[in-house]
Amino acid sequence: MNVDGVLTINDTLEPKIWTNETLSPQISERLVLIAENFISDLGIEGVSINDITFTGSLANFNWTKFSDIDLHLIVDFQQIDENYDLVREYFSAKTSNWNKNHNIKIFGYEVEMYVQDSGEEHHSTGVYSIKEDTWLAKPVRKTPTIDGEAIKTKAAAFADMIERAEDLYDDKKFENSHDFSVKLMKKIKKFRKSGLESSGEYSNENLVFKYLRNNGFIKQLHDVRNDSYDKMMSLEGNFDKKFKIYLNFEDLDQESGFNRLNELEKFQKKVAKRHMRMKKRLISFGSQGPGVPYTKKPNYKRSKSSPVGFGGS
Repeated sequence: MNVDGVLTINDTLEPKIWTNETLSPQISERLVLIAENFISDLGIEGVSINDITFTGSLANFNWTKFSDIDLHLIVDFQQIDENYDLVREYFSAKTSNWNKNHNIKIFGYEVEMYVQDSGEEHHSTGVYSIKEDTWLAKPVRKTPTIDGEAIKTKAAAFADMIERAEDLYDDKKFENSHDFSVKLMKKIKKFRKSGLESSGEYSNENLVFKYLRNNGFIKQLHDVRNDSYDKMMSLEGNFDKKFKIYLNFEDLDQESGFNRLNELEKFQKKVAKRHMRMKKRLISFGSQGPGVPYTKKPNYKRSKSSPVGFGGS
């Protein structure tokens, strides 16, 4: 069931992962091994894992093909240091690095690592203890009441900002693009976190994030951040000449007043670029792999307008 084009509610838990609402032993053993290897590689003495939990949409009825396996390691932060914020930041950096460097998939779903303090509250309605092989919070299939239009409106605002970050990249303003994309990622993360803490996983804020992720915008933002950084750090060709080009771009931004022809030209260029990006994103969502009958690379340009008198009302 699709709720307002924003949320999918399935009839069952993901059958590749769950058998009679119990985690497959094969998956359980592999996730425990991943968790233990992660803690072992940190080299911290005297730290034990209190529990390993499986949570998120794959531990619920609202899973999609974009879902992750949210693997939570429950650890007593006090075992490491009395400064809670210091330990949280340490584990945040370590898990972020692990998630960035690994691409482990369980039946097509990527494993996402998170270390959680034993005293930290979790906001999901589906939490499974892998160590105890039982539900700590068993999900119930229900159709929540959500404001689909409000979610789409807010998602559209974030999507526009993501497109603007990529526009800066396309205009070779790599430093501006990088700074903007980093700030935007933090803004979206904070926005989602506030919703989870106040209203749980069906909050508008969390559903806005999932809408952006499921439609490719979060990946687009990550790509812009990484690609702009790479360009900033690269040296190639005649740097002095390129530096003058960058200055010229900055000079263009200093125009005052409203010149309709100039603004129209810039607008049309942005529409064309955004159309191409959207077409690439939508084509990538299809399940058809390369090969017969799709052996030719698709054309991402906008189609030509019809002649005057055709296609209108």
